[in-house]
Amino acid sequence: MTTTLITTPTFARHSAHPWQILEEAGAGPLRPRADAALPNAELLAHAARADALIVGMDPITAEVLDAAPRLKVVAKHGVGVDTIDVAAAHARGIPVVCAPGSNSRAVAEYSFGLLLSATRSLTASHTAVESGDWPKLFGPELHGKTLGIVGFGRIGRLLAGYARAFGMHVLAHDPYVPGDDVRAHGAEPAALDDLLARADAVSLHSPPDPSGTPLLDSARLAAMRPGAILVNAARGGLIDESALAALLRSRHLGAAALDAFSTEPLPADHPLRKAPRALLTSHMAACTPEANRAMGAMVAEDVVRVLAGEAPHHQAR
Repeated sequence: MTTTLITTPTFARHSAHPWQILEEAGAGPLRPRADAALPNAELLAHAARADALIVGMDPITAEVLDAAPRLKVVAKHGVGVDTIDVAAAHARGIPVVCAPGSNSRAVAEYSFGLLLSATRSLTASHTAVESGDWPKLFGPELHGKTLGIVGFGRIGRLLAGYARAFGMHVLAHDPYVPGDDVRAHGAEPAALDDLLARADAVSLHSPPDPSGTPLLDSARLAAMRPGAILVNAARGGLIDESALAALLRSRHLGAAALDAFSTEPLPADHPLRKAPRALLTSHMAACTPEANRAMGAMVAEDVVRVLAGEAPHHQAR
């Protein structure tokens, strides 16, 4: 019997199948908290029992790996593995697996929803009506506007299709995707600074820099087209959030719709909480039943493979 320590409260939330995969393989699922992620002290305390880890946004550091002498595999219940020290895991002979593509449609749909809501002030209108007001808030149509997509993988390509259906022109920046592939998906390849200068709206879909340097620092945010809208349903480390708040207050930027932040949950004194025209949500772009079922099954199956001495299907590099 082996033990799979599950730290993410959303694992198997919408389907018992991932749980059954582990149980039937004798991989002893253990979830100390069903309603929240484990604080680091609890994670370290439970790690000693773990043959496998299934994690969400938990920082899986070298310290955590060293606290788990039986550990054979780390599984990200999702796609991005930037919160896991993959190099440290590999140095210890521990593969890291994830669920690529499992939440792409969920995140792409949500990103376009954030763009629509920010453009037409949907949440501001709701809040005003709820409080007894009845405002007429104007916002531009998307037809004929330019959307810049930074990161042109599965999510970016889906988003480009939604944008084209609304009659938008799409620019895409991704240093790892050839220009011909970008054009084949209906977008125009663009250098990052060119994209920022031309786009009426920018949506981020790339991983953060391992150094922690924001992709959109204060200079790049200031170089965005006046009145532009910024959407981020990827990672918080991509943006200088204090600079973004200042540019919203100065009205240089039209709006920001964000689902990911450098610190989560968002601190009470965070400058974006008080910034005008900021739409803030709780890192929930991937939260659909369909994505949840797919993520859970993919990572559970790979955990079972590794524990059985087999190679995983979806190993992170």
